Amino acid sequence: MSEQDAAKGLVTPVMRGMRLLRYIAEGGNTGNLSEVGRLIDVNRVTVMRLLATLEHEGLIERLPQGGHRVGMAFLTLAASALGSVDLLGEGRLMVERLSRELGVSAYLVVLEGYHVVYVHREMPEGGLVSHIRVGSRVPAFLTAPGRAMLAQLDDGEVKRLWSAWRDGESDKQSAARMDAVQFAKQLEEDGSKGHAWSFSGYEAGINACAAAVKAGGGRPVAALSVVAPQPLFDADSSLRERMQQGVVQAARDLSRVAGG
Repeated sequence: MSEQDAAKGLVTPVMRGMRLLRYIAEGGNTGNLSEVGRLIDVNRVTVMRLLATLEHEGLIERLPQGGHRVGMAFLTLAASALGSVDLLGEGRLMVERLSRELGVSAYLVVLEGYHVVYVHREMPEGGLVSHIRVGSRVPAFLTAPGRAMLAQLDDGEVKRLWSAWRDGESDKQSAARMDAVQFAKQLEEDGSKGHAWSFSGYEAGINACAAAVKAGGGRPVAALSVVAPQPLFDADSSLRERMQQGVVQAARDLSRVAGG
């Protein structure tokens, strides 16, 4: 701890814990404790103790394949913060309205490290058209709502998340099939349009359109996504345009609630 930090009354263990938690939330791998320590500027033993403490408090949890991800206590805390501006409540209403008016499935999605987490879903009377459920966690690079949010981040942050994804044990096969340069061009296009489309991108025969929900400063805090099977598009030539307009407008409305 520097003399300047000491003079400010800063608590070193808390600072170290926050650096580690931020590293994990951004998709960092905790498999190599020495490497983690180097990246957050603490020794290996301290990393071990910090991991044990954060896990005990439910802020992180172990992954079956090794490493950690943020835990339910962290997500609950984040949800409470979002709820303070009624983002989650308004988001549920937006999702329900989109599904009702368009006759398709709709989702509210948040970004967690290099994953997206689906936090609310509304389905049309026809029932399920997608295997994605509430609580599903999918690499952001593979989905329309993930791309919609990534397109609002700066290039450096996207590259860090891309590297973390490419290094993730469970996602290596999907990551290996994607080209970083082509994906960067796709994100640029998504950002300029203000929405992202996926045609059979994550699930065969399922198309999705998504738009980011932004807080102050343009930071993405969530995304709205509308999803429909290809036969619905074949039967209704206006569906694509209606889905796109609907989700973009809903995201703009929800961004106002979030201060964006």
